[in-house]
Amino acid sequence: MLWNAFLLALREIQRNTMRSFLTILGVVIGVGAVITMVTVGRGATLQVSEQISSLGTNLLVINPGQMPGPGRGPTSAAPFEIDDVKAVVREIGSLTAVAPFIAQSVTAIYGNQSWSTTVAGTTNEYFDARNWHVSSGRHFAEDELRAGKAVCLLGDKVRKELFSGQDPLGSKIRLKKFSCQVIGVLESKGRATMGPDQDDLVIIPLRTFQRRVAGNEYVGIIHAWVEEGVSTDKVERDIEALLRERRHILPTEQDDFSVVDMKEITKTLTGTTTILTTLLGAVAAVSLFVGGIGIMDIMLVSVTERTREIGIRLAIGALEREVLQQFLVEAIVLSSLGGLFGMMLGLAASVVLGHIMNVPFVFDLKIVITAFLVSAAVGIIFGYFPARQAARLDPIEALRHE
Repeated sequence: MLWNAFLLALREIQRNTMRSFLTILGVVIGVGAVITMVTVGRGATLQVSEQISSLGTNLLVINPGQMPGPGRGPTSAAPFEIDDVKAVVREIGSLTAVAPFIAQSVTAIYGNQSWSTTVAGTTNEYFDARNWHVSSGRHFAEDELRAGKAVCLLGDKVRKELFSGQDPLGSKIRLKKFSCQVIGVLESKGRATMGPDQDDLVIIPLRTFQRRVAGNEYVGIIHAWVEEGVSTDKVERDIEALLRERRHILPTEQDDFSVVDMKEITKTLTGTTTILTTLLGAVAAVSLFVGGIGIMDIMLVSVTERTREIGIRLAIGALEREVLQQFLVEAIVLSSLGGLFGMMLGLAASVVLGHIMNVPFVFDLKIVITAFLVSAAVGIIFGYFPARQAARLDPIEALRHE
C-alpha cells in the first residue's frame, strides 16, 4: 500500500513538473542555505583555531600596558627591558622558551624593488617555539645575536615582492639607513585570521633592531611558551607576581602590563564563530519554514483540483486513512526531493564559497543528514492538514464537485 502511494505521488509530481519544482524551491533553498552556512562557519572556526595554534601551543603573550576592555581603551606603560626577559627565564619554571619580540613598519629595498613591510627583532627561541623552519638558508648564529650583526631572515611574501624568482641568499637589502645580508627565507605561514600576513615580515637579531632601528634597549613584547601538561594559569600568576615586583607596583595598584593566554583567546574566538554559525544556520532555516508553507499551499490546491477523484475513491471503498496516507506521502516526497536537491546545492555552494573566502571545506555528514531529515519533517508537518482535509471529504459532495 505504501509503495503504491509512493508511485502515485511520483506520477502526480511528473504530471505537474513545473509546479512541483516551484513548490520545492523553498525547501531546496532552505536546506542548501543551512548546509552552506554551517559548513562554511565550521571551516572558519577550524581556520581560526589552526592559525592561532600556529603561533605556538601554550603561549603566553606579555605586553606592557593593559589591553583594551569594556569601557576603556588600551593603557600605556613603560616598555620591558632585556633584564625583564632574563628574569622570566631565570625565575619562572615550566617554560620551554622565552623570546623577546619588537617590531616596526619599514620599507625594504632591493635594487629597483621596494616593499612596505614589518621588520622585527627577536631571538632563535622565537622560531624554535613556533616550530618555524627556514625553507632555504639558516637561522641566526649565536655570534650574530650577541654582536647584533646586520643579517636578516625574509618572510615568503617579502621574498616574492623583492626578488621574484631569484635566490635571495647572500643578497643585501636596505632597511631604513642600514643594509643587512639575507641569510635565510622562512617557510610560509599564511595570513592570520585577525592580523596581517605572517609571511610579510623581515626578522633581524634583537640587538640589531635595538641599535639600528629603535635606537634604544627596550623590548616590545615577551613571548613565553609553557611546557605541555603544565597549567598556564599557574605560570601566568607567577609571571604577574614577578613583573609586579620588578616594576615596583604597590599591592593597591593595578598591573601596568598584561599577560594574555592564547588558549583563552582560541576558546573565545572559536566560541564566537560557533555562535555566529548557529545563528546563521537558524536564519537560513527560516527558508525551510517558507518552503513548508509553499508545500501546504500547493497541496491544498491539489486537493481542490482532485476533489472528484477523491470522491470516487471514497465511494468505491477507499478508507479515510488511505486517502490521508496518499496525500501525506505526496507532501513528504515533494519535501524530500527538495532536501536532496538542497543537499547537492549546499555542498557545492560550500566548496565554492570556501574557496572564495579561503576557508577550508569541512564536511559534516551529521549536518547533511539532519538537514535532509528536517526537510522530510517539513513535508509531514505541512502536508498533514491538506491530507486530513482530503480524507474528510464527503464522498457525495465530492462527486458533485465540478
